[in-house]
Amino acid sequence: MRGGWRRFLSAGTLTLFAAAGGIACGSGSASEAEFPSEQIEIVVPFSPGGSADQSARQLAVEAEETCGTGIIVSNQTGGAGAIGFQAVATAEPDGYTIGVAAIELAIVDHLGVSPLPPGTVRGIMQYSLQPVAYGVPADSEWETIGDFVAAAEEGSVTVATSGTGSIYHIGFAGMAEETGVLENTVNIPFDGASAALQAALGGQTDMVTVGAAEIAPQVETGDLRTLAVAGDERADILPDTPTLEEEGIEWVSGAILGLIAPPDTPDERIEALNECFDEARRSESFRNWMETSGFTQEYKNGAEFDEFLASEYENYGETLDTIGLIPEEG
Repeated sequence: MRGGWRRFLSAGTLTLFAAAGGIACGSGSASEAEFPSEQIEIVVPFSPGGSADQSARQLAVEAEETCGTGIIVSNQTGGAGAIGFQAVATAEPDGYTIGVAAIELAIVDHLGVSPLPPGTVRGIMQYSLQPVAYGVPADSEWETIGDFVAAAEEGSVTVATSGTGSIYHIGFAGMAEETGVLENTVNIPFDGASAALQAALGGQTDMVTVGAAEIAPQVETGDLRTLAVAGDERADILPDTPTLEEEGIEWVSGAILGLIAPPDTPDERIEALNECFDEARRSESFRNWMETSGFTQEYKNGAEFDEFLASEYENYGETLDTIGLIPEEG
């Protein structure tokens, strides 16, 4: 079985997050020429300290100049990102409340966590992706992902993730299903990747599954050790960590980051937001920050991002069903 990330490397053909019915036409050329003229809020659906939060705050710093207005970042957490996604979906569609999108946007509706099917939001752009990484405390007896599998074959093992139904939960569950040990793994959900890492550092779980860039600082300090990454290639920030495929496991999974807006946001404002945030994304300071932090830039415009998320919505429905995470209909 292959994970969702492999599939999203070739875009699907579905269309996601087009506005329901006709899209509002805006309020006239003079008004559009002034947009944005008010403060923009970026809703981050995960807790402070994780990749979504860190990158959004750095992007906001650059975008204040390129968008020509003040930008604030707020964290609205819970439900594997669903609370923050819903906050954006139900906001006034004027372009002044936008949010960070993660791959969980294509997942949580399948889990019954929150109704977020296609059409719920509109894409502004994608700006990053990173592979799932599997790590253990430095004093763990496990040296390879094979050691994890062997331990799970003998008894129950615990894994810290950023929440039930998050990409990091699915990232380990899919790998465990592929290796035949899913029934002996226990997901221990936390509110974001930062909290999951702290749990592993404190010895509360046997393993942690987060993004490669998120775990890299703890690997550098020697507090955690990575067993594998679930990318097509080794992560630049973890060059000594093998891929699952190198270890004989056919599973690929990764996280993405982008920006989204309410579904009825006018085309002109989506385009304006894409233009100024893409300019911020391409700035030398943001590119340098992303590289230093271990994030890979991956750009899609609004329409491409919508199409990609639509394809992933279908793909993750299949993956979640395979690993037994689709709720039974009552």
